[in-house]
Amino acid sequence: MIPPAFIQDLLSRVDVVEVVGRHVQLKKAGINHKGLCPFHGEKSPSFIVSPTRQTYHCFGCGVHGDAVRFLMEHAGMGFIDAVRDLAQQVGMTVPEDDSSPQERERAAALKQRQATLNDVLAKAGDHYRLQLKANPRAVAYLKGRGLSGEIAARFGLGYAPDGWRGLASVFPRYDDPLLEESGLVISQGDDGDPEAERKRYDRFRDRIMFPIRSVQGDVIGFGGRVLDKGEPKYLNSPETPVFIKGRELYGLFEARQALRQQGFVLVVEGYMDVVALAQLGFPNAVATLGTACTAEHVQKLFRFTDSVVFSFDGDAAGRRAAGRALEAALPHASDTRTVRFLFLPSEHDPDSYVREFGSDAFQQCIAQAVPLSRQLAEAATEGCDLATAEGRARMLANAKPLWSALPDGALKRQMLGELAGLARMEAADLASLWQGAAPARLSAESGVPRPPRRRAQRISAGTATLLDRALWLLVQRSDLWTTLDGEAHDTLALGAAPYDKFFSCVERNIHDHGPLAPAALLVELRALAEEIEAAPVLARISAFHDPDPETDLATELALVLDRLRLRAVEEELELLFSSGEPSPDALQRSKELREEQRRLKAQMTKAPQPAG
Repeated sequence: MIPPAFIQDLLSRVDVVEVVGRHVQLKKAGINHKGLCPFHGEKSPSFIVSPTRQTYHCFGCGVHGDAVRFLMEHAGMGFIDAVRDLAQQVGMTVPEDDSSPQERERAAALKQRQATLNDVLAKAGDHYRLQLKANPRAVAYLKGRGLSGEIAARFGLGYAPDGWRGLASVFPRYDDPLLEESGLVISQGDDGDPEAERKRYDRFRDRIMFPIRSVQGDVIGFGGRVLDKGEPKYLNSPETPVFIKGRELYGLFEARQALRQQGFVLVVEGYMDVVALAQLGFPNAVATLGTACTAEHVQKLFRFTDSVVFSFDGDAAGRRAAGRALEAALPHASDTRTVRFLFLPSEHDPDSYVREFGSDAFQQCIAQAVPLSRQLAEAATEGCDLATAEGRARMLANAKPLWSALPDGALKRQMLGELAGLARMEAADLASLWQGAAPARLSAESGVPRPPRRRAQRISAGTATLLDRALWLLVQRSDLWTTLDGEAHDTLALGAAPYDKFFSCVERNIHDHGPLAPAALLVELRALAEEIEAAPVLARISAFHDPDPETDLATELALVLDRLRLRAVEEELELLFSSGEPSPDALQRSKELREEQRRLKAQMTKAPQPAG
């Protein structure tokens, strides 16, 4: 964990104008600097970099942030890598509080090893590109697939000649262990005889070569496709210290800017689909690397866009792949994101479909893609006869693990109501069945269970509330969000408006980018406050004093949460006895609530009360 104080110190030393200026041509415009936004296509500059506030903002597409956020969004770096990159620029050493000297030494050795492997792979990529230019047959194949020289250059396509030791002319030592470790060369021999000479040969022979790049642009592996008939049709690099198939996506490096412009990412099944779609006007496509879509793939995509469209063939294999993608996407399907599923006719892939029916027809298919909610319901009902009680029970058994994987929020609650409707049950009964609790009160509008109603919070510039204090504490120490349990997350993110939106914003940013410095998180919250007209909330939390270095903010947050829970318990108790004689269920619930009330009060007396 990088201490937040270090992030603040780092941001005070770096110059966001200098950081952005390495990637964007900026011109002085009054006290600010101006240029063309790197996140969306524009002809008139609307991208402003403020040296006073040390932030950037685009008035065209709305992106904004600090120097750390810029490297994460533009260069595709993770939070820690972006911090380390900036720290190196200003001569700071990133503290490794939780690492032993041995662990740091191992990390440094691994980083050096990875850099060396990247160099080897990049050199091989240069060789394959030169070989493509010199091979008319390979060039003719790409032209026959409708690819231009420009698109081939953009994706760095190459050709591995039909020879067993082609790379021997590229590297000084063909027996260099790095060639085998990088996956470029295969070594075979008698493992029982260490002195026996091992037979070495190139892994890729007579194949069109697709370099696989990390989001930073480093070559981390290759995919090779046969030109004629042959097996396997696609051959991928093995997993190495720099290449893990379950984490990487082909074409993501090339698609980054297009994801901003198009507003969504299209996930397809093959390298050629990605390249061909870019040629045909869909540069926002990426592909998994011969593996099923994983949760890590989905998490990485949501760093670049809030909308994912999976494209599959309509055959049985495509349906199975869609099922795996659904399972991978469910934990990340928050209320602010969309996931959809596109199924093409079994005789078509995206490339062939666009060439036969045109870009407009394919765009229409994307617009009509199945939303995640419907795909979940279809997956649950597959093979179930909903006309019988047994079939409906089986459907619910299928649906429960899928529904449980969804993050808490409006989508999850609505899906409970939809699944209950399919099962011909009341939503409260299904909630009781799945959650092991007494039936919850139902929304009059949808019949969806909801927690006890919180008193509405009037937005004013007056006295600060407990929720104000909780929000301020998380701004100061955003890493604390990751230490909270699900109940605490619900207490905050499902609380009274507008705080539910503020805490959801905190959760989304921590999930996507890791712990943020107070200044960076406040940029996000201020933008949200303007959107929902809740500026007084931020005005109140800004009035809190800066935290004392001696103050344990984690302990204070725990106390604030206890007070919030106590208030919710007391409100529910009041509701239970506000409508006349309580039912037996209500009496049982009241006993549970009074026990919780006593526990919370006892817990709170053991520690000093939080400020505010």
